[in-house]
Order: sequence, then C-alpha cells, then structure tokens
Amino acid sequence: MGAVFGFLHSIRWQDLLDILINSYILFRIYILFHQTNAFKVIIGIAILWISQKVAVGLGLVITSWVLQAIIAVAAIIIIVVFRNELRTVLQVHNLKSFLWGTPAMIIESPAEIIAKAVTQMGKKRIGALLVFPGREDISELVHGGIPWNGKVSEEMLLSIFWPNNPVHDGAAIIEGDIIKEVGVLLPLSQRSDLPTFYGTRHRAALGISERSDAFVIVVSEERGRISVAKSGEIRAVPDPEDLQAELEEHTGIREYGRERVTRQREVIKTIIAAFASLVVITSIWFGFTRSKDVIISFDVPIEFLNRPQGLEILDARPSAVRLHISGASALLRALKPQQISVQIDLSKAVEGKNILPIAQENVSMPPGIELNRIEPHFVEVFLDRIVTKEVMVQADWVGHLDDSLLISKVIINPQRVKIIGGKFILENIRTIYTVPLRLDVIRKSGSQVVPVVLTPASVRLAPGAPEKVTVTYVVTRRPEHNQHLQKSPAEQDNGA
Repeated sequence: MGAVFGFLHSIRWQDLLDILINSYILFRIYILFHQTNAFKVIIGIAILWISQKVAVGLGLVITSWVLQAIIAVAAIIIIVVFRNELRTVLQVHNLKSFLWGTPAMIIESPAEIIAKAVTQMGKKRIGALLVFPGREDISELVHGGIPWNGKVSEEMLLSIFWPNNPVHDGAAIIEGDIIKEVGVLLPLSQRSDLPTFYGTRHRAALGISERSDAFVIVVSEERGRISVAKSGEIRAVPDPEDLQAELEEHTGIREYGRERVTRQREVIKTIIAAFASLVVITSIWFGFTRSKDVIISFDVPIEFLNRPQGLEILDARPSAVRLHISGASALLRALKPQQISVQIDLSKAVEGKNILPIAQENVSMPPGIELNRIEPHFVEVFLDRIVTKEVMVQADWVGHLDDSLLISKVIINPQRVKIIGGKFILENIRTIYTVPLRLDVIRKSGSQVVPVVLTPASVRLAPGAPEKVTVTYVVTRRPEHNQHLQKSPAEQDNGA
C-alpha cells in the first residue's frame, strides 16, 4: 500500500494533464473515424505499432525494421486511398463540432433523414411520393414495385426520385429505416373536389390514404410544395420540423424505441471508447516515463538551509555531490540541471565541525526519475560563531617609488574599522589592507580615497563602518640626493 501511495505521490499535475490531453485526442480520432472504412486500417496500424514495440523489446531487429516500414507504407495508403473519407470527416462546419461532437449528436433518426431529404427535393423541384404503411397491409392495393430493401439515407432518396431515374415516377414504400420497394403504382383517388393543380402524385397519395391507414408524403414537381395525406385528407406541411413530428407520430413507439436503443448503444460505445483511450494512453505514458532504461550522473552543488543564528559556515567539504540517477530516456533528455537539488538542514548543527549524512530525502528531483547512488554519503560542515572585532587599516603599497623621493608620513582616516566574521577567522586577523596604491605614479604629497579589502570572503564590515578610507601621504626628497644637488661642478669633478 505504501508503494502505491508513493507512486501516486510521484505523479505531477503535468503528467495528469498530459494523459488527459492525449486520451482525448485518441478518443476524438475514434469519434471522427469509427464509422469510416479508414478506421479499420487505423486499427491495423495501431496493432502493427504495438507489435513493432514488442519486437524491439525482444531484440528482433529485422522484424522491428519490417514492421516499421509497413507502418510507414500503411500511413501513406490511408492518405491516398481514403482521402475522400478523410476530407469528409475533417470538413466540419465549425470548430466546436470537430472538437466536441459526439455520436449521439450526429445520429439521425429515419424521420429526420426523410424530412431533410423531402425538404431538399422540394427546393430542387424534384417530384416524390413516399408511402409509410400503418397497421393495415397494403400489398393488395399496390403493384408494379421493384424490391429495394435499402437503408434510408438522404442521398438514396434523392437518387431514387431524380428525374432521369427510371423509377422516379412511382412511389417508394418505407418501413422503419428500410426502403422496401420503389417504382410502386398506387390507386388513384376518384374525388372530383380536388384542386386543378393536383397531379397524379397527389391523387395517388389520396388514393392509398383513402383505402388504408398509410401515411403519405408527396412533393410537387411543378411547385416544390410538400404535402401529407392520411385518412383521405391531404394538406401542405411547409415546415420540416412539423413534417418530422407527424412522421414520428405515425411510426409510433416502435421507431422511437429503435432510435432510442441505437442512441443508447452509441452512448455505451462512446463511454467504452473514452475509457479505452484513457487506459491506452496511460499505459503508453507509463511505458515511456517509468521504464528505467538509462543511467546518468549529475554533479549537484549542496545547498545549506536553516543555518543557526549567530553561526556562519566556515567551510564545507565537499561543496557538491555526484548523483547517479536512472529513468526513461525521454524524461532524462528533457531534464535540466536546475530541476535537481541537494539541500542539507543545519538547524541542529553546532559550532565547530559537523558531519551530516546525505540521504535520499535530501535530494529533490522531478517525478519519474529514480536516485540510484549518492557520492559521497556525508558532508563536513564547519560552523563558526559570528563576532565583531576592531582592526587596524593599513595601506597596501605596490610598485617602486622614485629613488629621489621618500614618503615620510602616512595618515589613514579612519585608522581602525570594525569587521564581522567567524570567531576562529577573526582571531588571526589584526590588520586589513586597502586596495593596492601604486608608488611609481606618486611624485608629490597628496591623498587618495580607496576601498578596504576584506579577506576571506566570509568577513564583512560591521554596520556603519566605512567601505573606503582616506590615505594621506607626505613626500620629501632623500637627504643624500639634496647634498648631491648642492655640490659645485668642480667638486663633483674632484669627487669623480
């Protein structure tokens, strides 16, 4: 149980987001393509891809190479052979349909399909006659039909009643979502009170509705008008939604139930597909990120936390440790040095030498990376108490002063400054120096304002202590040089 909680704790929110995004992409591929012929080929490519990974794992070099080549060829085949299906799927009316559409949203009942088809035929002035039998048998009332037994679709209905089609003048008998017969001849109504613009189709629609409980839809070729006939009455229905509602009412619970079952099946299939997509992507993610197939080493500097107040780190050995880590190559390639840190807690350290262990809990790494070894396993930290001390300031002279000159007096202001540092370090410091002052450029008395130099780096000035001092110096000529200048030329020659 602890291992399970440890594993769950190691998962980042980025990992969850990564899994969800790719699961949804896989789910959308299923939603968009599962009703196409290309989907079967996509499934085949997926199986080949899994087989290729298995072959790589088993060390089957040639098999892996052959499967990889087949996958590449199959991908090209999908694009070339199924380009029309792919174009149809990808040519959506809006981005929302592409990203969020579900099978339940795109499933159309037979009534919806027929209403759309009839509306299209009305707009294009295509005459049509569709008969929907009720409870009564109409086989004795009709004749001349051609068996069809095709599933209802908008394209199918348009092609049946297309003017150049040999059966376009007859009626189509539809039961449920199946077109049973086409080119059917119906009995004509003998009523004399019908409008003069009613042609043969309208009389045939009335004729079958007078002799049975059938529901008939008729589309006028001349006017594009859509009418329905039932129980010996005929009337116009210009609204497609009203037409669909009347057709659903006529077909009754049997058709509604079939549509509901179909929708329920699609919903169940969609849920299963979503779950399967999540499982597949999670498995792939786990395989890529959790397989320990690569081991590398990192040199990481040690960070010290919670240093006790009043103590200062005098020295730490070593200053960095070497970490041997393992993980999937994909994770290690993306790993950055700043994502790994080694932190040591000094809250319980004491003045002087401390030997502190370096364990796994001191190492921080991204999830999915495993720590194999730490070198070394401990660090020596020397802590010193912070004290304040007043020391002398001395000028640091460099270079060579001219032989004829002499610095007779040096005044430094201030002469003493307070510094802060470790007690052990300050015990050996009695004087600090300024930055170097060059003697070779000095020709006369003067002064310079120069910074002081603090060594080692852990030593610092106390609050209020000046960072710079004023060095005033008095330059005179050497006495022997003055005597040499006072001799006459003759004396100088005699002396020579």
